Amino acid sequence: MVHLWVRAEQRPDEERVGLIPEGARALIAAGFRVTVEDSPRRCVPTARYAAAGAEIVPEGSWTGAPQEAIVFGLKELPDDGTPLRHRHIMFGHAYKGQADGQRLLRRFRSGGGTLLDLEYLTDKDGRRVAAFGYWAGYAGAAVALQCWIAQQRGGICGPVGTYGSAEALLVDLQEGLGGLTRRPGALIIGALGRVGTGAGELCKAMDVPVTGWDLAETAHGGPFPEVLEHEIFLNCILARAGAPVFVGADAGTAPRRLRVIGDIACDPASDFSPVKLYDRTTTRADPALRVHDDPPLDVTAIDNLPSMLPVESSQDFAAQLLPTLLQLDDPDADVWQRVDALFDEHGRRAEP
Repeated sequence: MVHLWVRAEQRPDEERVGLIPEGARALIAAGFRVTVEDSPRRCVPTARYAAAGAEIVPEGSWTGAPQEAIVFGLKELPDDGTPLRHRHIMFGHAYKGQADGQRLLRRFRSGGGTLLDLEYLTDKDGRRVAAFGYWAGYAGAAVALQCWIAQQRGGICGPVGTYGSAEALLVDLQEGLGGLTRRPGALIIGALGRVGTGAGELCKAMDVPVTGWDLAETAHGGPFPEVLEHEIFLNCILARAGAPVFVGADAGTAPRRLRVIGDIACDPASDFSPVKLYDRTTTRADPALRVHDDPPLDVTAIDNLPSMLPVESSQDFAAQLLPTLLQLDDPDADVWQRVDALFDEHGRRAEP
C-alpha cells in the first residue's frame, strides 16, 4: 500500500495544494493510504479531506511520518538543515546550481531520502505532466495591467493580494480601469505555451488588444523593436541558452511606448534572461520595480504568481497530476523512474 502524506505549506502566502479532496478519494479507492495535515492557510478546508476518507494529522507532523510514507507538498521545506529521510514530492529547484538547492540536496543525502521533483515529472515526450503555467500567465498579466493602471493615475502599483476566485480578480481589475477611456496594447512572447495562453485569456477578458508571438516570430534572433511599440510586454519564455534578448539594458532611455514589462518567466539572475534592464525579482508586497522615470517604465517579476489564485490553480494542477500520482504504486511507471534517476544523478553530486 502506498502511503501519501500531504503536508501543510510553510510559506506564509501559500494557500495552494497539489491534491484536492476528490483526488484523495480517488487514491483511497485505488488502495492508497492518504494522510493530510491540518492547515488554516490551505484554500481547501481540512474537513473536506476528512469527508473524503483521508486521515487528518497536525500541521508539520510529517517529520515523524512512517519511513515508507511519501511526503507531498508544493513549495520549499523549512530551511533548518535537518536530514531528510523520506521520499518527498515537491518543487525542489535543486538541479540548476542554486545555493538553496545544493543545501537541500545535502539534507537528502544526509538523511537517505529522495527528492521526486515536480518540475521534472515528464511524459515520454519530455512534456511536464502537471504545471501551474496557465495561472502564472493569467495572474502575471493581471499584475502588469495593475501596474499600467497605477501609472495612468500618477502612481506606482501597490501590494497585490490573494483572490478567492478569478472572477473576483477580474472585478477588481474592472474597478481599477473605471474612468480610464482606453486600454493598453500588449505584446505576449510565448503566446502559444501554457503561460502565454493564460496571459492572453486575462487580456481578452479585460479587452486589452494582444499581439501574440511565439517561435516563428522570434526565430530571427532579434533585435525586436516591436517590443518598445507596445505599452505592455509580457515575457512568457524561460531563460535558457540560446534565448534571444527581447529587452536590452538601454530600453528605458530609448524612444518607446513601452510602460510595463511583465516578466512572468522571472529569472533576472540568469545569464540567459531575455529581459536585461533589471536584476531582482519583485514581490506581491512590492510588485513594481521602476527602472525609468520619464516616461515611467515598470518591471513586475513575481516568482510565485499562481498563489494569487489558489483555488483555480490548485484544482487545475491537481487534476493534471492525479493520473501520475495513481501510478505511484507501479514500480515500472516511467514517469517516476525518470525523476528518481534524475535525483540519483544530481543527489550523488551534492557536496558533503
